[in-house]
Amino acid sequence: MSNRAQEAREALGARLRGFRKDAGFTSGRAFALATGWQESKVSRIENGKQNASEGDIRLWCSKTCRDEHVEDLIATIRHIDELWLEWRRQLESGAEKRQRAALPVYSKTKVFRIWHPTVIWGTLQTSEYAEETFRQVRDFYEIPDDTEAATAKRLARQQYLYQGDRIFNVLLAEQALYTNFGGPEVMRGQLDRLLAVIRLPRLSLGILPRSAPSRIWPGNSFSMFDDKLVLVETYSAEFSVTQPREIELYAKAFALLKRSAVYGAAARDLILGAIQHYDHMPGQ
Repeated sequence: MSNRAQEAREALGARLRGFRKDAGFTSGRAFALATGWQESKVSRIENGKQNASEGDIRLWCSKTCRDEHVEDLIATIRHIDELWLEWRRQLESGAEKRQRAALPVYSKTKVFRIWHPTVIWGTLQTSEYAEETFRQVRDFYEIPDDTEAATAKRLARQQYLYQGDRIFNVLLAEQALYTNFGGPEVMRGQLDRLLAVIRLPRLSLGILPRSAPSRIWPGNSFSMFDDKLVLVETYSAEFSVTQPREIELYAKAFALLKRSAVYGAAARDLILGAIQHYDHMPGQ
């Protein structure tokens, strides 16, 4: 188990210990008698040495009169082993598998909330831009080269921009328009693509100007899928958030970021300004 997952299991145990004590069970032995468990089981769960089952959670909350926490705690244990997935493990056979795994999540999601401070969101990328990002992923993680297949799977996500009643709320920082993947020609093509998709009825594309008042620190990029899942990317791993109370924090952060964004004509002006920047840059 990764360190992050172990920390989450220990935090869960500490929370359950607090429930037990607040309910008047001053010792693990007393709680074991109330539940019919071995005292050692109570100790192992509280100290993060043993996974609690969904049934354990329901009984624990029932005995401590904390039934309102059942849903939140079950969300924790269902994903505790998936909290922290190292990129090296996810990408060991190449990037295509990870891109393919995203498609079922996209197909089921109705409302997307996306924040990318430095890079164009994958579903809005051109093939040339996506290829350059995957080449960098290949070189950085030293994984097999399946750039073409990975790019195809990433572009397959674009079908959802045109299907069903999905809503895409996408926020980019102005820096994302200037982060240079592949040189001026690739960037001009990518920015032209943004000018085209900004008209899509299902897409709300906001851009945070670099001089906009900040209402919350930018932080890492994250993607919200309905109110069920948030994915946060770092250089070493991808962090999955599934606890309702934590998802609420990301929803709050997104709302604060959105207040600094511009839309419509103002967003187009920022994109056109970036195109002019690349028009005056020598080819690379």
